[in-house]
Amino acid sequence: MLDMTDVRKTFNAKTVNEKVALDGLTLHLNDGDFVTVIGGNGAGKSTMLNAIAGVWPIDRGSIVIDKKDISRLPEHRRAPLLGRVFQDPMTGTAATMQIEENLALAARRGERRTLKPGITRAERNQYRDQLAALGLGLEDRMTAKVGLLSGGQRQALTLLMATLKKPKLLLLDEHTAALDPRTAEKVLELSEKIVRENNLMTLMVTHNMRDAIRYGNRLIMMNEGKIILDIAGEQKQKLTVEDLMTAFFKASGEEFANDRALLS
Repeated sequence: MLDMTDVRKTFNAKTVNEKVALDGLTLHLNDGDFVTVIGGNGAGKSTMLNAIAGVWPIDRGSIVIDKKDISRLPEHRRAPLLGRVFQDPMTGTAATMQIEENLALAARRGERRTLKPGITRAERNQYRDQLAALGLGLEDRMTAKVGLLSGGQRQALTLLMATLKKPKLLLLDEHTAALDPRTAEKVLELSEKIVRENNLMTLMVTHNMRDAIRYGNRLIMMNEGKIILDIAGEQKQKLTVEDLMTAFFKASGEEFANDRALLS
């Protein structure tokens, strides 16, 4: 499970540029929860993911994953618990290395390195099967440099790498925002398939209201560093974009004014 309790993060504190990014954020996730996160620009969505990943320290509060308090752990100490896919397809892979070499690095995350052969035959067969499941033909290009792949192929590979060791929590940070609509839909379908088959606890930040409604078993909306809506189960299944906008207005007293979300 994930427990965030009274988490606060302020940037540029005590200056004219002070910005409260997370304002007493409290969130609980159960094992297997697939939660979509939506909100306007500056609502705190990516800041929340960065707080969990340990990109920078929080000012107060606690973050607990699988009963382990990680609030004060450095980023590299949290890495074995987490998988993450970023918005930029160029992030998360080594462009000058082969596909199979990238997968080998992901498979060895958190382990001690030795001088034994880098990739065994059994591992290579395993990678081929896992790539074939993506349905992108990458199993026939395992020695190709990752930098030669398209954005969608690279993002699918990053998704596979992030889940290769079945993390306690998967963080998807607008991971389809830089892709064309058709490719984005394919990557989202792959994401849902991998999350469902591995029963992964997942937080997926998206700017697309329809995707936030369509995917996952729970939806949260953020505004000014707080969670103002938390919708799950049958209520979420019946949601429409219009319902979501109305609920946002009732909870915040403001119109939802995010062009990317409304035009998607």
